[in-house]
Amino acid sequence: MNTRYLDDLQAGQTFKTNGVTLTEGDIIDFALKYDPQSFHLDVVEAAQSPYGGLIASGFQTVAYCFRLFIQSGVFLDSSIGSPGIDELRWLAPVRPGDTLRTEVEVLEVRPSSSKPDRGIAKLKYQARNQQNEVVLTFLVNHLLRRRVS
Repeated sequence: MNTRYLDDLQAGQTFKTNGVTLTEGDIIDFALKYDPQSFHLDVVEAAQSPYGGLIASGFQTVAYCFRLFIQSGVFLDSSIGSPGIDELRWLAPVRPGDTLRTEVEVLEVRPSSSKPDRGIAKLKYQARNQQNEVVLTFLVNHLLRRRVS
């Protein structure tokens, strides 16, 4: 996929990624390092939790969702960071064997008034599972380069 610069984007434009399947090992490894709660770590204890089984950390699903989009190459040469993430929502648990893919919609494109070589693209991220259910959403304000004239 060719890099998209700020000038190439318009509100309503969407991008979709390939999927990635999370294994039980992936979920437990992440939880051991970053979110050591029993329903992410222990199959037996997770079965007794309100989730009825092992689930991925929400932070892991955000990381996978973001990674899938970044690896697509849409912003390969144009991304210069982000001032932050807004409105993060975990809508459904992600379980071992679930395949996640990312859909991204351009909500707004704002060239910078003080730095003409860049601007902000406000994007809505959605992670969907293999049943096409939305499992998480968040907004990212991507700082992007503009095309050089």
